[in-house]
Amino acid sequence: MSSVNRQIVLASRPQGEVTPDNFRLIETPLAPLAEGQVRVRHHLLSLDPYMRGRMNDTKSYAPPQQLGEVMIGGTAGEVVESRNDHFQLGDRVVGMGGWQEYQTVDARDRGALRKVDTTHIPLSAYLGAVGMPGVTAWYGLVRIIAPKAGETVVVSAASGAVGSAVGQLAKARGCRVVGVAGGAEKCRYVTDELGFDACVDYKQHADLKALSGALKAACPDGIDGHFENVGGLVLDAVLLRANAFSRVALCGMISGYNGEPIPLQFPQLMLTNRMKVQGFIVSEHMDVWPEALQDLGGLVAAGQLKYRETIAQGLAAAPDAFIGLLKGRNFGKQLVQLI
Repeated sequence: MSSVNRQIVLASRPQGEVTPDNFRLIETPLAPLAEGQVRVRHHLLSLDPYMRGRMNDTKSYAPPQQLGEVMIGGTAGEVVESRNDHFQLGDRVVGMGGWQEYQTVDARDRGALRKVDTTHIPLSAYLGAVGMPGVTAWYGLVRIIAPKAGETVVVSAASGAVGSAVGQLAKARGCRVVGVAGGAEKCRYVTDELGFDACVDYKQHADLKALSGALKAACPDGIDGHFENVGGLVLDAVLLRANAFSRVALCGMISGYNGEPIPLQFPQLMLTNRMKVQGFIVSEHMDVWPEALQDLGGLVAAGQLKYRETIAQGLAAAPDAFIGLLKGRNFGKQLVQLI
């Protein structure tokens, strides 16, 4: 095992769009383990849109990423050293190890590491469909939108790690599901492979009138539920097509992650239609994780919940892969493979 840990730290805060100069690759020595500690060799890093907000030094639902510290993020790997009776060499685990090759944790801290079974579920899925993105999809759909069979549910960023799971879970509940995605290839994936009833290519509908018209054609009975990952023009178009007593789960606003304003053109429609619009952070609802993970894990193991991954190779590739994620270059869940 190496005696050196390679890490990527936040070197500077972005001014607008993220650039490679905002990150720095460093090496630090690995200290001997103390009693109760576990050392994990990361196989995979998870890259997720929420990381962009944490790079800003602004008030939010979580403290900002500190300069000079390892970039935060979900990880999956194996135990390579242990001074804790609950973890053995070779155990597959997931945690929040960040952008680095090794993680050293006091495994006595509840929730620091979670063992996972890779017999029927690939390790990578525990960072996607059977991890935080999957639980995010499950919570927003099941607990906020709470769709009934026959209702219409719209999902923005429908080909992504969260959106793809939302749509499939909604289809399993008997809904008409319409995705919004960027590009013909992603839209074909959403309908042909994931089973959505329709998908609107926002790149072909650049203004509100066009996008709203496309949604009207795809949702002839209006919209009863919406899972929002993007905001901006997409949300405006959905509001124009929303039915009375429709529900919106606000998961992300990626259209404004670089500091752009995200005005609503017709916010009065939320009142006119008596809508429920609820933002949520899935880490604040840990009570539902066991139920959600059991549901998601069963579906993935049975091949009933499909997902796609974009995988960058090597720790040094993480910054460019993250920038690509923010620009929509990834297809499905964005990961970095270290082993």
